[in-house]
Amino acid sequence: MADFFDNIFFIFQRLNWLSALDILLVALIFFVLLYTLRDTQAMVLVRGAIFLVIALILLTSLFDLPAFSWLVQSTLPALLLAIPVIFAPEIRRALERLGRAGTFVTGASAIAQTENLKVVHAIVEASRRLSARQHGALIVMQRNDNLSQYAETGVSLYAQVTPELLLQIFYPDTPLHDGAALIAGGQIIAAACVMPLSASGILNRSPERQMGLRHRAALGISEASDAVSVVVSEQSGSISISHAGRMIRRIDPERLENILIAFYKTTDKTPRKDWLRRLFHNPFRKDR
Repeated sequence: MADFFDNIFFIFQRLNWLSALDILLVALIFFVLLYTLRDTQAMVLVRGAIFLVIALILLTSLFDLPAFSWLVQSTLPALLLAIPVIFAPEIRRALERLGRAGTFVTGASAIAQTENLKVVHAIVEASRRLSARQHGALIVMQRNDNLSQYAETGVSLYAQVTPELLLQIFYPDTPLHDGAALIAGGQIIAAACVMPLSASGILNRSPERQMGLRHRAALGISEASDAVSVVVSEQSGSISISHAGRMIRRIDPERLENILIAFYKTTDKTPRKDWLRRLFHNPFRKDR
């Protein structure tokens, strides 16, 4: 034990600004990793792995266990090779998020902003009526990421976005009500689309049991892309919105309209590359 503390004191004595920068960079990498894996099932694996590593370090440092130390040193390379296999979905999601954060965003024209506002008003009005009637619905709005692969799983429409059409699509027991309505370019390009289900543990930890496949699909498409999803619960009629793997539940139509306008309103007239803000941005802050 005395040697262990002597080694710690020796390390602090050799610490300089370059060493501090080195430690800061390593801490930043771990911060980005944990930030990416937050609220996912992989976080449980990360906690288990961290606990196992700490236990192994303590055992090999505090006690003289040559056979055990040899076994740890022999199996460590195999464990490092297993990490990309275990965390393959999370690594892919992190790279996709990093790629989206590095793209250029151009300012929208006045005509495009007007069309976006019309689409937002139609979605809000349809959500209000669907909520009052307790008709389940899932509306997915494409932003920068192309969602054509998901549109191919549904029925092509390429129709104008109106509250009446959305009400008809999600009327119970109709051919198009079971699935998502995909909106892009100011049109409903497809309905009855199949969306990827979320692998996040957010819904599993919720005390409520009113979130079914629609909510999981809304979270899933928000994890796989930068799309915005609006969900109307069939059981309670509550309205939820999802983006970037986050969901706000039980919002009123007025707040839904404010959030959607905040997503689609662009004030910049020139391209910009605000990749840090887009990488760590939380669109569901409470002050909105």
